[in-house]
Amino acid sequence: MRFNRLEGRKLLGGITTSCCLGFMLFGYDQGVFGGLLANPSFQEQFNHPSTTIESQIVSTYTLGCIAGSVVAIFTGNPLGRRNSILLGCAFLTVGGILQATSYSLAHMIVGRVVSGIGIGFNTTTIPMWQSETCKASLRGKLVALQLACLVFGFVLTNWMNFGFTYIPNNPVSWRFPLGFQALLALGTACLVPFLVESPRWLCLKDRHVEAKENIARLFAKDIDDWEVQETLDIMIETIASERAEGEIGWREVFHNGKQQTFRRVCLGAGANIFQQLGGVNVVAYYLPVVLERSFGFTPRMSLILSACDSMQWMFWGTMMIFVIERFGRKKLMLFGASGCSLCFAVSAIGLGIGTQASNGVAVAFIFLFYFFFGMSFMGIGFLYPSEINGNRSRSLGAAIAMVTNWVGVYIVVSITPVGIQNIGWRFYIIFAVLNAAWLPFIWFFYVETAGLSLDEIDRVFVIKHAPNSSLTYPQAIQQAKADMELERLNLRNTTGRDEVKETVEHVENTV
Repeated sequence: MRFNRLEGRKLLGGITTSCCLGFMLFGYDQGVFGGLLANPSFQEQFNHPSTTIESQIVSTYTLGCIAGSVVAIFTGNPLGRRNSILLGCAFLTVGGILQATSYSLAHMIVGRVVSGIGIGFNTTTIPMWQSETCKASLRGKLVALQLACLVFGFVLTNWMNFGFTYIPNNPVSWRFPLGFQALLALGTACLVPFLVESPRWLCLKDRHVEAKENIARLFAKDIDDWEVQETLDIMIETIASERAEGEIGWREVFHNGKQQTFRRVCLGAGANIFQQLGGVNVVAYYLPVVLERSFGFTPRMSLILSACDSMQWMFWGTMMIFVIERFGRKKLMLFGASGCSLCFAVSAIGLGIGTQASNGVAVAFIFLFYFFFGMSFMGIGFLYPSEINGNRSRSLGAAIAMVTNWVGVYIVVSITPVGIQNIGWRFYIIFAVLNAAWLPFIWFFYVETAGLSLDEIDRVFVIKHAPNSSLTYPQAIQQAKADMELERLNLRNTTGRDEVKETVEHVENTV
């Protein structure tokens, strides 16, 4: 079978591989600079930048990510999923080359911003593309797999930075890690053109023939198969129902109509606030610096410990693949917020006491942080916006969520070096309090989406917020499942298909 005619599992595997490479590059970029800040050749090349300059070099990348996500708000639907990813890869390739060849701070900062724009495009688009081309039962697992690959990229850069400590005065020790990201971007870009565009996006553009062809390839069925036609019919009907409310625009984004657009955009953005303002980048970006300046480790030992810590983060991120559909999004977020708050609180107390034993406990809980984060917010922050937003607003809602994400990253990476330097252990109390503050928001406002098709999620909000409705969200979920199953039965009967079973368990075949 030719690569550009992959079907079924092979096609889904190709899409997942492409998405995983894109997120591996994201993780690589997240970690590469933290290990270079103490590099002697890097320090000499850029005239031993101050702590403030260091934080600005790191955070300009984040400004680029914000810019890329903002642009994706306006280009996501016109360009489509595949073209948006290709554009992101183009920016990343150019950005990697600029950074690897830089000889001044201005040159480096431009490269960081350009790479950030590419990451902004890809982190907005990749989870949507994956979610819209897989079964409901696989959606959480596959996005969790992408996040495990993100951490693998982070692991790769940690060990690469450590390896180059053996040639500390050679410019290759920092130029090669920065240039390597261009190779990863090219690898992603080479796969994407051979894979299918999202059928949902094609339906949004009224390209129903192409959508049907892509559904058939994803299902590995004949184009005239009843399941292919049924899936297409449901997509078209759902989109038509949303269009009846008018074109999506900024006015609707900030108002709740029948589809509860504003509520859903806020839920997606909120998951990213929890992810980033919970303090993950205190650890992800700056762990070598934290271990060196707060705990007194040598630069090389700090890099070794950071690399080991990133490996256990990858392990827990991988374990999330097996629990995200079983326990659902909401329970895992509650678990993560509680655990992350505990880790920062104990670390602050340990550092505040200041004995050798208490410092050891503080280090242990900084390492334990990745267990709680890896099993919760790491994957859910990217998954939730791609499934909670409706068909018309998914691209816009996901982009707003990513803007929120990157603003959070920028805040944390900008204040961390200064915070550690000026208030020491008290800095970690901020994140202990913030994680605890997420708990009531998650408990009272978040909706469980595990096991629901994207069309069923749409129906849940219509049912729950219908006039005079007194249903709870769990009751609305059950009603949405029943309504969608009845709709499928009607579609099958009206097209002369064979009788189907009277009772159908959770339907997992909707793309």
